[in-house]
Amino acid sequence: MKVHIMDLSPGDRLEADVFNNFGVLVLQKDKELTNDAIVKLMQHGIDYVDVSPQTAKAQTAAARQQIPEHVLKVQPYFDEAVDGFESIFLEALSNGTFDEEKINQLLTPMMNELIAQKDVVSLLLLLNDSDNYTYNHSLQVGMLSYYIASWLGYPKEEAFAAGKAGYLIDIGKSLVPQEILHKPGKLTPEEFEEVKRHTTYGHDIILKSTGDELSALVALQHHEREDGSGYPKGLRSSEIHPYAKIAAVADVYSAMTSNRVYQSKQEFLTVLRELNSLSFGKLSPEPTQALIRHLLPNFIGKRVLLSSGEMGSIVMTNQTDFFRPLVQTDTRFVDLSKEKETSISEVYM
Repeated sequence: MKVHIMDLSPGDRLEADVFNNFGVLVLQKDKELTNDAIVKLMQHGIDYVDVSPQTAKAQTAAARQQIPEHVLKVQPYFDEAVDGFESIFLEALSNGTFDEEKINQLLTPMMNELIAQKDVVSLLLLLNDSDNYTYNHSLQVGMLSYYIASWLGYPKEEAFAAGKAGYLIDIGKSLVPQEILHKPGKLTPEEFEEVKRHTTYGHDIILKSTGDELSALVALQHHEREDGSGYPKGLRSSEIHPYAKIAAVADVYSAMTSNRVYQSKQEFLTVLRELNSLSFGKLSPEPTQALIRHLLPNFIGKRVLLSSGEMGSIVMTNQTDFFRPLVQTDTRFVDLSKEKETSISEVYM
């Protein structure tokens, strides 16, 4: 039975060889998993492995018990939004347009539910279980755009508009050849130029489908950067719409924490550190720092797997290094701001 690697425990035994996306053997059949072996699976971007049905049932039940009930309430809304984007994406692929009413029907109840959800990291962990990058990514960007706009003080209606725009930023990828989108190796310069066109494709699809000039503009500008190094027009800070700046932060965060065909996901706190660096010239500092400032407290109490193979929980944020917290294991406290050779490999509920 296939089990997500977050549900594995030391002592589980593999029922089949495990290969990464490049066809390289990672672990052999009958391998008894250790903490180091589980870390190795994570490093190779493996999402699921085959283990014995008895282990699968027990581990899955244990994992579900770790998810807070208030977080699980959001799952049906997430499932509908992911499935809904797939339908909208395929509709745009076939017709070059989509039905705007479907968007509002999907997002309105979800956004209303998100108002009561304060632990955004748990929501992101819940979303991280999905293995369909394109559709799941759109939901993550929409959700994070909504939250960032709210944290920046936008009223509910405007935060919803930012979330809706974020949800639609990649609709233009429906017109990019799928063999390019899902190519596991490095893109050629010509292929990358085609991928970049998803911004203009998205702008045109949204405008034609809805007449929503704001969402269309966000789709066009979400890869622009503060220093003018982005695309498609090389705009600078003052020329980029605030919602596009918000969507850019959400887009980068979601992309870096997700498994893609050409890149394994990175650990959440490591990505926040990278975003912090990008806020000095590339990404707009206001939405970037809003995301960091509001996510960091959510990590307190989360279970983590350390690169040493130890399991523990984050107990405190270090004021000297916000991205390397204090972790309590069964046997000791690990101050990651001092133990530079040790890092967090994975964050759990």
